[in-house]
Amino acid sequence: MVIGTIADTLTRGVETVSDTISETLFEPVIRLGVTGLSRSGKSVFITSLVANLLDRGRMPQLVAESEGRILTAFLQPQPDDTLPRFDYENHLGALTARDPHWPDSTRSVSELRVSLKVRPAGLLAGLQGPRTVHLDIVDYPGEWLLDLGLLDKSYAAWSRDMLDRMALRPEGPDFVALAEGEASTQGLDEPRAQALARAYTRALQTARAAGFSDCSPGRFLLPGDLAGSPVLTFAPLPPVENAPRRSLWREMERRFEAYKTRVVRPFFRDHFSRIDRQIVLVDALGAIHAGPRAVEDLRQTMADILTAFRPGTNAFLTQLLMGKRVDRILFAATKADHLHHKQHPQLTGIMQALTREARDRARFAGADTQAMSIAALRATVEQTLPHAGQDLDCVRGTLLDTGKQAAFYPGALPEDPAHLLGPAREGAQGWLEADYRIMQFAPAALSLKPGEGPPHIRLDRAAQFLIGDRL
Repeated sequence: MVIGTIADTLTRGVETVSDTISETLFEPVIRLGVTGLSRSGKSVFITSLVANLLDRGRMPQLVAESEGRILTAFLQPQPDDTLPRFDYENHLGALTARDPHWPDSTRSVSELRVSLKVRPAGLLAGLQGPRTVHLDIVDYPGEWLLDLGLLDKSYAAWSRDMLDRMALRPEGPDFVALAEGEASTQGLDEPRAQALARAYTRALQTARAAGFSDCSPGRFLLPGDLAGSPVLTFAPLPPVENAPRRSLWREMERRFEAYKTRVVRPFFRDHFSRIDRQIVLVDALGAIHAGPRAVEDLRQTMADILTAFRPGTNAFLTQLLMGKRVDRILFAATKADHLHHKQHPQLTGIMQALTREARDRARFAGADTQAMSIAALRATVEQTLPHAGQDLDCVRGTLLDTGKQAAFYPGALPEDPAHLLGPAREGAQGWLEADYRIMQFAPAALSLKPGEGPPHIRLDRAAQFLIGDRL
């Protein structure tokens, strides 16, 4: 195992050295990772970002564009021939159709290259001509990102953590009771192991539908061609000391380790370790709507995610190999268009508080981080309506389930994020002082002028933080 890990590291290091020399001598490349948990809007974010880089009429906060230094942008074949291409054209077609609809969600790794021809700034402006900067966007499910945290955990530690979390989730206690009642020191019975894995998968699906974030292992929810394989046929069991060989507990432990070795490590080696900029999209409003326990689960998940990024200063061996690191990470609360703009500062403050521990870890390690609230595609308009003698700042849009237009007031988010995070940490059953609601809106019909990308909220600021310094 150790020799294999060192060999993987050396191979990746040699590839990184080659990439670094090529980028330095020829055309720079920015590898931007885009991830987020379920329903956070990854596909919409990438589609709108690319469309707004190609037609930059709505990107004033991207400094290179406001200075007139981006001469053109165009799509090119992606550099990795083994990865599926991100289906940009079909996703954009879904959003811009006469009857628009949301594109399909991310289910595997995909990639897209956008190239920008940029004039240099400052003293170099008169000495050098335009150069081409490549932006390689790597899209991958957030559930897979959470799996990276498994690499440093034993099966016993993971089982203990997940059983503790399941006990606080809807229908989770039923699985905990099933696991605790299992005779795990007895010999392996394959149908029983499969039944346990199915029960755990159902518990994860229920937790995700209820707004909980940590639903690992991620391939249980997105199995792909691994469905039904032994590497996905395990579940957490109460830790047992000195379990006999060939027992159910030992076989579950072996399969957990195989999952780490054969599924998680190749993803880290082949894709994740090469990313140098990252955005993590978060449906914070969905977690708030789900209640305090979902908010606390999201906070813990955000803290765990940073261990996967290995941000900041490289380890000694990686430094010798001139390895890359994730040096900028943006945590973005999506669906800001579900709130009137007067509540955006509160949503940003909540996002900053939710990711405080994660961002502090990153900054300590040398990575630049930021939190903000965005809407990659604006689906609503704002409206102020009288109600019970006062004005309510609402948003109006097309409801996803009925297709009807409706004005919506989700409730006032608190100025102090501690009013949410405090009850969440304490394990409160519900919010005592407010009822936070959320609606599902369909994308609005678009009528774009030449040179304009789709309407958004602060997508240009997000792009400036993620890639602006490299333009």
